[in-house]
Amino acid sequence: MKKVIASALLLAISFSALAGNAQSGQQKAASCQGCHGAAGKAAVSLYPNLAGQNADYLDHSLHAYQKGERSGGQAEVMKAFVAGLSDEDMADLAAYYAGLKP
Repeated sequence: MKKVIASALLLAISFSALAGNAQSGQQKAASCQGCHGAAGKAAVSLYPNLAGQNADYLDHSLHAYQKGERSGGQAEVMKAFVAGLSDEDMADLAAYYAGLKP
C-alpha cells in the first residue's frame, strides 16, 4: 500500500512539474499573436484558434513541430517559430493558451 501511495505522489509531482506558467506564457506569446490572435483567436481561418485548447495537446504539438514530426500546411513556419523554444517555454505557452476563453 505504501508503494502505491508513493508512486501516486511521484506521478502527481511529475505532472505538476510539467505544468507551465500561464503568466510567463503570456509574455512569451508575442510572436504567436500575428497568426493566432492576441486572445488566441485567429482572424484568418488558415490559422487555428489556440484559446481554450488542451494544454497537453498544445505542448505536444509544439514539440512535434520542433522535432519536424509535423508536415504540411504551416508546419515549416511553425518549425521556425519554435526552433529556439525550451521545454519550459512550450509548457508556459500551452498553459497560457489553455487558460484563455475559447
